[in-house]
Amino acid sequence: MNPYFWRMTQIPASLQKGDLIAIVAPAKAIESEHVLFAKSFFEKEGFRVEVSDNCLGSYNYFSGDIAHRLRDFQSELDHPEVKAIICARGGYGCVQLLDRIQWASQLREPKWIVGFSDVTYFHQRMQMHGIASIHGTMPLNFKENSKEALSTLINCLEGKPSEISWERNSYNRIGETSGKLVGGNLSILYALLGTDDQINFDNTILYIEDVGEPIYAIDRMFYAFSKAGVLDKINGLVVGGMTSLSDTAVPYGNAYEEVVLSHFEYRKIPIAFDLPAGHIDDNRALVLGKEARLDAGKDDCLLSF
Repeated sequence: MNPYFWRMTQIPASLQKGDLIAIVAPAKAIESEHVLFAKSFFEKEGFRVEVSDNCLGSYNYFSGDIAHRLRDFQSELDHPEVKAIICARGGYGCVQLLDRIQWASQLREPKWIVGFSDVTYFHQRMQMHGIASIHGTMPLNFKENSKEALSTLINCLEGKPSEISWERNSYNRIGETSGKLVGGNLSILYALLGTDDQINFDNTILYIEDVGEPIYAIDRMFYAFSKAGVLDKINGLVVGGMTSLSDTAVPYGNAYEEVVLSHFEYRKIPIAFDLPAGHIDDNRALVLGKEARLDAGKDDCLLSF
């Protein structure tokens, strides 16, 4: 069992106006307009912003080769004034840095790591170390994001209590539960099963989201979670945006919600679909690793932490 996970979660210090935020691009390359828009947004919120040296770089698919991306992330992680690291976008690439990063300074004095999608690799590592992180929108999406996506991000950074309410999906399993909120992108959580970054899922609320997956792939991933014993350990399941799902030429024959529920026929836990978080414009921020409460009600749902 991971020795860090069940001790009290370390919560990075809440940001104060004037604190320094760093924007880094640990994965795919990003156009400067998105980063500059995000920089302006944070400055208007009263923060100082530093764009890492190679954030706007380009190396084939990536913002830089592994060495340059690693140097950027490590530099901001070790920077004594930086209070939060905002990942500019996802794509692919965080896993290349995961075991190369020296996490010592983060363990001594945690700072917020923010992002979603491919950044789930970093979230899992933080959950392994018992440190909270923020599953939230990234500069690539700021221009299209809802007001709530951006305001909940600022609230989480500033340590304000948060709750998200949304309309009930007819497929929901009604109920209430509590536990540490864990998870992120379903495909990446699946890729980490059986590795040294698979967390202990006991007494957690599992949050998942994904984009562009075939419906049969969701079924396959849930079989893996079931065979790994994960689904028997969690207290509840919250499903965020399942965006741009595809189907086979001959239709699979079930909605993705039906596929998910088929793996809980004998597992009686609350399940709530359509949480506004994930690869959607209304991508509300979530504090992963923190105690949360889920109420999947008859009329609406509430997730608070």
